[in-house]
Amino acid sequence: MAPGGGVCKEIIESRTKFMNYEISMPKADKSSTLAKTTSGSGEKHGMPSRNGVHDLLECPECTSLMYPPIHQCPNGHTLCTNCKRRHNCCPTCQYELGNIRCLALEKVAESLELPCRYQSLGCHDIFPYYSKLKHEQHCQFQPYNCPYASCECSVTGDIPALVAHLKEDHMVDMHDGCTFNHRYVKSNPHEVENAMWMLTVFNCFGRQFCLHFEAFSLGMAPVYMAFLRFMGEDNEAKKFNYTLEVGAFGRKLAWQGVPRSIRDSHRKVRESQDGLIIPRSLALFFSGADGQELKLRITGRIWKV
Repeated sequence: MAPGGGVCKEIIESRTKFMNYEISMPKADKSSTLAKTTSGSGEKHGMPSRNGVHDLLECPECTSLMYPPIHQCPNGHTLCTNCKRRHNCCPTCQYELGNIRCLALEKVAESLELPCRYQSLGCHDIFPYYSKLKHEQHCQFQPYNCPYASCECSVTGDIPALVAHLKEDHMVDMHDGCTFNHRYVKSNPHEVENAMWMLTVFNCFGRQFCLHFEAFSLGMAPVYMAFLRFMGEDNEAKKFNYTLEVGAFGRKLAWQGVPRSIRDSHRKVRESQDGLIIPRSLALFFSGADGQELKLRITGRIWKV
């Protein structure tokens, strides 16, 4: 347990909110309109290049920006690589495409400077055309995906918007405090092979942390796993540590780690085994009652490092 740790008296019951991976839930149709306000860390600030070449670099089929190799038909109509894979003939003039590259347009693109696609969310940096895509893949202003794991939710947004979305649309449990005492209950645990329990969000040190609890197979062995994700960037997540403990009858299993950013999906965290892993046999031993019902009490604490 972390120094100065304690366990809050409130017990959170998760009996009625057990959910299966196989359950399909309606996708939310909301999206965030809130913008982040922190400053960017891009290469430079300034006015982007503004000319007709930028329009020429948009694929006429999918309207995405084109990157080498840029293809063209015998009549000069351009096409991005992804669209070329789906077409044998030019979508514009129906001529056979062949394997002609538009080297001139690729060369001209090198002279362009463009704003980040997340400019409206706070990134005001300008990038050379061929550096822009790489930057956007790691831009700190790109919206976060909804951290709710039991359905393929398509909502994205900044942290305040996602917190409101989790509360209003997914009806997750929201709790204040840096210590917790959470009880997970499920009858017939032997029938559970691949499942998760309702997400819980903790407000702690002015930030939000997501507590996950899931059942799956590690190789051939059925296990349960509890882990924490941080609603923010990885460099901020590393400023915190947390512990998780489970036990009964004089035995205890403990884990101490660093919460993972929600930039990492729950599946990625699970597959890296970065959390408290409890073999089913041990979980049922902790539960008592001859293994007929899962009753696990997981305690934990979050603190700054």
